[in-house]
Amino acid sequence: MPTIRIAVPNKGSLSEQAAAILKEAGYKGRGATKALNVVDEANGVEFFFLRPKDIAIYVAQGHLELGITGRDLAADSRAQVDEVLDLGFGGSTFRFAAPQGETWAVEGLEGKRIATSYPHLVEDYLAARGISPAQIIRLDGAVEISIKLGVADVIADVVSTGATLRQHGLAPFGEPILTSSAVVITRKGALLDDDHQRVLARINGILTAHNYLMIDYNVRRVDLDRAIDLTPGLTSPTVSPLSSEEWVAVRAMVPQARANQVMDDLATVGAEGILATELRIARL
Repeated sequence: MPTIRIAVPNKGSLSEQAAAILKEAGYKGRGATKALNVVDEANGVEFFFLRPKDIAIYVAQGHLELGITGRDLAADSRAQVDEVLDLGFGGSTFRFAAPQGETWAVEGLEGKRIATSYPHLVEDYLAARGISPAQIIRLDGAVEISIKLGVADVIADVVSTGATLRQHGLAPFGEPILTSSAVVITRKGALLDDDHQRVLARINGILTAHNYLMIDYNVRRVDLDRAIDLTPGLTSPTVSPLSSEEWVAVRAMVPQARANQVMDDLATVGAEGILATELRIARL
């Protein structure tokens, strides 16, 4: 079995969740050793634990075949990569922010100083709109304080809840520059063979299990159509006869976020014995 080389974040907000998903997918982790690479011979993969900002560069140059990183980090690297799977965690938006009470618009950034940890992302966004700031100042952290120190007029930063901005007297303005989450990337235009697709299928199976529940219930045949409208499943629900000819058993996957509402609605149409079961792994 050929060895697939995969980059994984070695620190930061994406690292822990990426490692957890790979472990659930049956891959060998690095444990407490903090090794820079781990060979998983049984599954034909080798993991390289790298700085999140560097992952897209390694993948784009073909040194690694797949990588887990943030969409914002990949965009700021300007590396030529394609997203092949959205992992659905590490969600955030990248936005401009200025002191609360001041009125700003993106068009007003012409000739202004902007502090950010993502200078290429900001430069590309403004260039696409024909806006030329006076200076884009790269800072590796504590971007929020740069306005108070007189370094910048506005900032561009990652916003999750907005609490950090409010704490420093700042407020976002304009549309999000980018909406980000953790993604799996590959070199731009690269063709993924069956071995690569198997890795993606394993990871996607864990994501599906996290996002869905299995719903089982009994319902009268006369109410079956209404019940199926509530639980169409991914393709269609499984319907099985019961010893009573008037009743059937139904099984279907439903989005976890809607499970309680679906169970309420099923009870309304006469369903009984409604059970929700968590999934560990799923393949669609």
